[in-house]
Amino acid sequence: MNSSMLSEQSQLPIAFTLERPEVSVVVPIYNEVESIPPLLEAIATTLQQHNLTYEIICVDDGSKDGSSELLRRLAHERVDLRAVLLRRNYGQTAAMAAGFNHAEGQVIVTLDGDLQNDPADIPLLLAKLNEGYDLVSGWRKERQDARLTRLLPSRIANWLIVKVTEVDIHDYGCSLKAYRSEVVRDMNLYGELHRFLPVLAFIEGARIAELPVRHHPRRFGRSKYGLGRTFRVLMDLFTIFFMKKFLTRPMHGFGLFGLVSMLVGFGIGIYLTFLKLGLGQAIGDRPLLILAVVLFLTGVNLFSFGLLAELSMRTYHESQNRPIYRVREVVSSRMEPARMESTGMEPKRGALLPPSD
Repeated sequence: MNSSMLSEQSQLPIAFTLERPEVSVVVPIYNEVESIPPLLEAIATTLQQHNLTYEIICVDDGSKDGSSELLRRLAHERVDLRAVLLRRNYGQTAAMAAGFNHAEGQVIVTLDGDLQNDPADIPLLLAKLNEGYDLVSGWRKERQDARLTRLLPSRIANWLIVKVTEVDIHDYGCSLKAYRSEVVRDMNLYGELHRFLPVLAFIEGARIAELPVRHHPRRFGRSKYGLGRTFRVLMDLFTIFFMKKFLTRPMHGFGLFGLVSMLVGFGIGIYLTFLKLGLGQAIGDRPLLILAVVLFLTGVNLFSFGLLAELSMRTYHESQNRPIYRVREVVSSRMEPARMESTGMEPKRGALLPPSD
């Protein structure tokens, strides 16, 4: 994709002002002090070449290697950078949520801070969004990671996620994604749900596409991910399954299991009644009697729980509006969206993206 393609797309009728950049790039950072300077330069170079107004939001997730100090200094020096420094390590999901909450762009692009994602692919994602999609996910088709500890668990997890959610994406773990801002603005993330953003968006009716992107070997440091992360992801998969199937009708989920449990318990009770009254057999010492009572009461409890869930679904994370992170400091010298000043170009008044239907 070249700059003329973006320029042509930007004539579409949607308002754009200096107060709102076209693109917000959100980068979660955790102990990536060596990667930060080249990453910022790569992002800025790519977006400036395509004459896009932009901002870079680096969210430091409690780094201990000097990343937060470096970001604080760079945020004073660079007009395009905003540093969001969290009080401690909350995890990548919380870091992304903080970035989303501070982003002001029409489009939000996320990528990792370890230089394995290529910022040069960002315009490709934007062009795909311009085809009418709400979310474009990167696919690391030629992934540069260890086969046994990273590739194999990832492929198994991706296969399982697709089977459970029925949202067919090859690479849920790729952080390089582009979102229309309205898609993620009101999402409430927790656990490891950041990798399930395509599923959460799909539940809300978003149109999703996938695009092969480049993936580079890690240049500095070591990976922060391990097998334990895969197991946590699988646990959150159960949450996603329930949300997709029974988000607005939890009674259908709990009620189904409750009904089955009650029917089985009731059936066993009928059988035991026949033995007692019809055949005159003693049933007081039969384990089936205990099983029938347990199954019936379990069914009643599931029904009750389903009714409560119907009334209180997701209220903790939505009605209380309680964030899952705490910001220590936000550092920025920016008064308006970053621009390549050396070109003398005036900001475009057109739109980056067509309006979503």
